Amino acid sequence: MAAVTTNLVAEAAARHKTTHTVTAALGRTLTGTLLLAAGVKELDRLTVQIDCNGPIGGITAEANGRGQVRGYVRNPRADAPLNAQGKFDVRAIVGEGTLYVTYESGFEIGLYREPYRGSVPLISGEIAEDFAYYLSKSEQIPSAVMLGVLVRARANGDHFIEAAGGIMIQIMPGADEQTVRALEESVKRTPQTTTLIRRGARPADLLQAALGDLRFELLEEREVEFACTCSHERALALISAMSLAEIRSMLEEDRGAVMTCHFCNTTYRVQERELAEILQRAEKEG
Repeated sequence: MAAVTTNLVAEAAARHKTTHTVTAALGRTLTGTLLLAAGVKELDRLTVQIDCNGPIGGITAEANGRGQVRGYVRNPRADAPLNAQGKFDVRAIVGEGTLYVTYESGFEIGLYREPYRGSVPLISGEIAEDFAYYLSKSEQIPSAVMLGVLVRARANGDHFIEAAGGIMIQIMPGADEQTVRALEESVKRTPQTTTLIRRGARPADLLQAALGDLRFELLEEREVEFACTCSHERALALISAMSLAEIRSMLEEDRGAVMTCHFCNTTYRVQERELAEILQRAEKEG
């Protein structure tokens, strides 16, 4: 699987007002989650959570099989000096921790299945290696994962995403040793993902660069986007699920409510009239 995610990473960074280093960490996680979800059939939702002790505090990304992803970090203002190679030090802001992957399916066809959750310790904090380690240890699938986010600074101190994307190659059962060796050598020679994207590479071009002389068939293409499922109606539903005392307190003390979605940073304002209607319905049902 391969994806060019420049626009969606830029949208995530703008929504969450992330620092340069956090943008790189969040962008890699969003891209890796998209690629992981793309390889799962009958999937409604795949959630990747990075629980870590670094200043970023944690990263959460959620994707579906239709190329949509959303995500956030606990501390969007975390930062660290450039590393010895002069690159953003994602490892420094992530630190040590655990990568969790949760698969959920059956919602859309009315046959909900128990979610599957796997986890592995972070082995690098650089994200791509941690995805590969998860596939190898938790799902017993030897994999190569390349994730990149190229962030450029502007003169005013702001930054923009010049390129972002990734490649995920999985060795399935039955692959012959010659093919595996050829793939390993080809992956070693592959230029950085962001370098290829800056040159205009599309997902198929990324795959060709990584696979080298190995022939492949393109099975499916789809657009990818940063997309959130939140809405004003969902905000009202969340308030409706609260206790009578909580709803009454918001109405009497605050004369309204303000709710912000963690995933996309959108703020919803619930008016006094709406709260009164929710409270009235809750009192009747109670």
